[in-house]
Amino acid sequence: MSFKGKVAVVTGASSGMGAATARALASAGAQVNLIDIDKKGAEETAQKTGSEIFIGDVSNSEFCDLTIDSIVQKQGQVDILVNAAGIILRADALETNDDNWKRIMAVNVDGVFFMCRSAIRHMVNKKSGSIVNFGSIWGDVASSGVTAYCVTKGAVHQLTRALALEHAEDGIRVNAVAPGEVNTPMIKAGRDKPPTGDELQELANATIPIKRLAEPEEIAEVVLFLASEKSSYMTGSIVPVDAGYTAR
Repeated sequence: MSFKGKVAVVTGASSGMGAATARALASAGAQVNLIDIDKKGAEETAQKTGSEIFIGDVSNSEFCDLTIDSIVQKQGQVDILVNAAGIILRADALETNDDNWKRIMAVNVDGVFFMCRSAIRHMVNKKSGSIVNFGSIWGDVASSGVTAYCVTKGAVHQLTRALALEHAEDGIRVNAVAPGEVNTPMIKAGRDKPPTGDELQELANATIPIKRLAEPEEIAEVVLFLASEKSSYMTGSIVPVDAGYTAR
């Protein structure tokens, strides 16, 4: 797949699947813009992709508008938006306080909505564009101990479908990737004690049909397919990349 001449924006690009997606897009010829709250991590990704960096919080709608407007002003367009920014809260409902609930909703849901809205305002003028949101297997099948996270990813899936229907005639496609367990910093985040490599393998053996975690690059390849014209007849799709987890 070639993305030469395409301008892409990737949120959550400082690590994990966002960083892998940014690297893959850059390798395929896209002009990539990185958005993240983690300046150091974004700079490390930018060194490998030659990307421009925008440091800020996607839960701030003004930041999203100003950033997308700046990219369009300097680079002429936004062709691809990948919303990979997200956080996890490992808590059941009774352990979730108001501030934690509001924060995860702000990043995982508001941030995706604000970025989509900002990009679509420009995409409608060109009658083209591709948006790929990061959902999760837990957006369709729930899990205990991550209540708020499940809710946010379910919201992302529905936002993806709604935007796809609203803008199908505008030439804008909106899809989502729904990863399973992936070998990223998030799988260790929010725990009292980060799991060891052996413990992660035990998790894979117990829950994943092919008995291993995904690597971020494997998810990025699916994101690139959804962002490309290879998936030109797909919009409103939620694509699980979970090694059979949700096939049961």
